[in-house]
Amino acid sequence: MVIEAQIDNNPWQHVNWRQAMATVRRLQTRIVKAMKAGKGRLVRKLQNLLVRSTAAKLMAVRRVTSNRGKKTPGVDGVVLDTPKAKWKAVNSLDRKGYKPSPLRRVYLKKPNGKKRPLGIPTMIDRVWQALYSLALDPVVETTSDPNSYGFRPKRSTQDAREQCFIALAKRNQAQWILEGDIAGCFDNISHQWLVKNTPMEKRILARWLKAGFMDKGCLYETKAGTPQGGLISPNLANIALNGLEKAILGKFTQRERSAKKINVVRYADDFIVTGLSEEILEREVKPTIVTFLKERGLSLSEEKTRITSIEKGFDFLGFNVRKYNGKLLIKPSKKSVKNVTQKIGETFKAHKTARTRNLIRLLNPIIRGWANYYQGSVSKKTFDKIDHVLWLQSWKWAKRRHPKKSKQWITNRYYTRKGNRSWILTGKDGDKEALLTIMAKTPIKRHVKIKGNANPYDLEWEAYFEKRWERQWLQKGRFRQRQLWVRQEGLCPACRQRLEFDDELDIHHLKPIANGGTDSLINLMLLHTVCHRQIHYFHGKEASPGELKRLILA
Repeated sequence: MVIEAQIDNNPWQHVNWRQAMATVRRLQTRIVKAMKAGKGRLVRKLQNLLVRSTAAKLMAVRRVTSNRGKKTPGVDGVVLDTPKAKWKAVNSLDRKGYKPSPLRRVYLKKPNGKKRPLGIPTMIDRVWQALYSLALDPVVETTSDPNSYGFRPKRSTQDAREQCFIALAKRNQAQWILEGDIAGCFDNISHQWLVKNTPMEKRILARWLKAGFMDKGCLYETKAGTPQGGLISPNLANIALNGLEKAILGKFTQRERSAKKINVVRYADDFIVTGLSEEILEREVKPTIVTFLKERGLSLSEEKTRITSIEKGFDFLGFNVRKYNGKLLIKPSKKSVKNVTQKIGETFKAHKTARTRNLIRLLNPIIRGWANYYQGSVSKKTFDKIDHVLWLQSWKWAKRRHPKKSKQWITNRYYTRKGNRSWILTGKDGDKEALLTIMAKTPIKRHVKIKGNANPYDLEWEAYFEKRWERQWLQKGRFRQRQLWVRQEGLCPACRQRLEFDDELDIHHLKPIANGGTDSLINLMLLHTVCHRQIHYFHGKEASPGELKRLILA
């Protein structure tokens, strides 16, 4: 049973997440094992078993109600923001009579001025998609291309960047790159192809694809594509593009691939293909790509697809990849630098009268996030440049606040010196001091690329992913969270499951600050947000010692 003995009428707060996660994980590993053995019928049976299980339904609701879009409703305006609503959603997942609602159409402005359409499903439709994704993910992972890195668990843009380095760094490697971009990938995938080739219940998938969308009060039908904004859309895009690498490499023998320097790196719908010459890429590789995409209702974007010399360089996933006198350097792209400096400038302008401490709290996540993304590339000079922009913007901001004060007065009020760094923007609130993050202090750390055939749902790779998980926390985790992670041996004290780096996490005070508690490590625990809510719920309900013991084992 997933639900334990209840002490009130709020079942959501009594879910045994440890047991639910273990049940889902066990079925997913069985699906992978059946896939590797070529037992298609068993795979379908296990997928049906997983989709119908209470554990999977609970995990689907948890995923939808704890991600970034948890407060974004669909056309019905409903959000699952209470335990009662979440439990009701779990009980409503019955395939009989299920009919998805139309999508809510919204538009995001792209850097080139164009608008990107997003289709937002209702919350309950997102739960359905999350449920089927649990059964679809292991199949997609087992059949994916080795050098595909987008929308896949445990893979990132950093892995794609490192694969670019492996394929291009040596002097005798490829000199030409085909930069591929698919025109409106999500909007143009053939529905017929998807329904025929996606290993899930065809009737449910067809209903999602044909649900239509609401725009300014009018209902429009969807004849092609899968909505950007749907939880299952990344999986469907990967299913459509899986096999691209095999199609390109399969055109050549092993000896020809080596001689012609053919390599493929793909992240979602952006990809590159390396080659010895421009002619090989234009005459032999590009037609193969066009044929592959045409079958799926897709085509290459003429505007963004080009063949470039490595000496001239190219931009890929926010990085600029280029050889300088035979040496490959991967740096932050000029466009990315411009975007972050513009965002910093807009933050200063939008908070002209804000308290310094509050402004620093807004700026630090921007600085840290950008620096962490690029810390595995050649970024030191770029970090120094952005620090200089930060100083100019902060000085302009401070002078505007006090036009009649002297420079020395402004310096003493807003800046401090730490170590060998001066002119650090600071804000004080009593005894506490907030400092603006110095980007140049971010250490440059080389990212270790994931192995191409590694599968997080395969038990054979469990030890491998455990080592990567430990390395990720120890190298990239925030200092306080990392300390707690080490003390708790990487586990959530409530559910005893791993604290994944990308999970939604909270820090819990064993003794609340209001009752005299402190921020010392001995008074803190690192928990999943869902587990944290359970603990506060039980404290509020004055739960029995046995219930709290189950939740707080540390």
